[in-house]
Amino acid sequence: MVTSYRFDVPRLVIAAPSSGSGKTTVATGLMAAFAERGLAVSPHKAGPDYIDPGYHALATGRPGRNLDAFMCGPDLVAPLFAHGAAGCDLAVVEGVMGLYDGAAGRGELASTAQVAKLLRAPVVLVVDASSQSRSVAALVHGFASFDPQVRLGGVILNKVGSDRHEVMLREALEEAGMPVLGVLRRAPQVATPSRHLGLVPVAERQSDALAAVAALAGQVRAGCDLDALMALARTAPPLSCEPWSPAFEAPGAGRSPAGGAAPHGRPVIAVAGGPAFTFSYAEHTELLTAAGAEVVTFDPLRDEALPEGTGGLVIGGGFPEVYAPELSANGALREAVSAFASAGGPVAAECAGLLYLARSLDGKPMCGVLDADARMSERLTLGYREAVAVSDSSLAAAGTRLRGHEFHRTVIEPGAGSAPAWGFTHPERRVEGFVQDGVHASYLHTHWAAEPSVARRFAEAAAARTAAVREAAAARP
Repeated sequence: MVTSYRFDVPRLVIAAPSSGSGKTTVATGLMAAFAERGLAVSPHKAGPDYIDPGYHALATGRPGRNLDAFMCGPDLVAPLFAHGAAGCDLAVVEGVMGLYDGAAGRGELASTAQVAKLLRAPVVLVVDASSQSRSVAALVHGFASFDPQVRLGGVILNKVGSDRHEVMLREALEEAGMPVLGVLRRAPQVATPSRHLGLVPVAERQSDALAAVAALAGQVRAGCDLDALMALARTAPPLSCEPWSPAFEAPGAGRSPAGGAAPHGRPVIAVAGGPAFTFSYAEHTELLTAAGAEVVTFDPLRDEALPEGTGGLVIGGGFPEVYAPELSANGALREAVSAFASAGGPVAAECAGLLYLARSLDGKPMCGVLDADARMSERLTLGYREAVAVSDSSLAAAGTRLRGHEFHRTVIEPGAGSAPAWGFTHPERRVEGFVQDGVHASYLHTHWAAEPSVARRFAEAAAARTAAVREAAAARP
């Protein structure tokens, strides 16, 4: 018997004609402004970006969650949304790039427009109006009519220069029949600093980020019609989907368990955090916990030892290149990581984690687990990838297929070990990453909700490692 689920939460998708129009400013400000009203606001981000969700979490007090139709597949977008938004009064989804921009050469796949359609959510278009007046109506008309299945419910005008400028913009949009739901003036004082991969993460500027989010909330509260926006959000019809759960392999797929206690006991899985390692998806921790692990965060910049009883180690993405001197100076932890890996401990390292496991990064000694050296590069490597696991590892069995993305301005030489982690099948064919002993290290960022078996496999490897250490200790005279 299949149970019918109807999930009803007011929701908005915040989109724009192009990157740089002010989506993050508006989305974060709206989240914070509605949260100030006492609403439980669920924050979401279309696409793979890790940084914006950090600001969303700060604005709402809830985990920022990604909705990526390429990495997780279109069928998981609504269930993942329902999982994150359960019990909330409002959900706000920040789009990615321009409204209709998605995976290169794949049509609407992974675009904000596709996410909006999958969620049956009205779209608010944020328009940078700094260099136009009446032409704004033609621009908005084009976006509203391009795909009749995308419901454009109104516009927020950003970077408006003066009262007269605002009047001209409003008159043009009134002629076009498009509601103006907000007008924001130029306000550089609430700009957030950026560097080579986007905004500086919250973890690196906590107090300044709090002040920036508060300022964004004030700007949005003063310039936007929050009541009209909430009314628009309430027009979203119910979704018919089963919320995703980390305790099951896939929504609606027979509800076969992916979680439960790991067969060798409850292992400790140490997850790198702190300013240097800020990239993670909330669902990864939830999946590991559901698979029977105790997840403990540590900071490689400050902690001189791994958490007590560590049976598995996850080192995700971030900015180790910014903190290379400090990471290198923490020799005690580097030695602990090296010893853990050398003894066969399971390690899952993505991008920043790959660099940390290398012999050196920009000439600074790292953990030396991998016989490779990393350095900054002028070239940005960015894009979605289709991958297949080349070698059996603690993370994935050979042949496991996943979709992921690369996003870095570093290179590592060599780019792959004798047992590569992944073979890319699209957009280009090449092998990448390293598998040795219990280590799986790669540039590829993946979303484990797409293949929960990787979390289960890693938790079981950590449990087996923990059991082996305990047995060895018990056998000592």
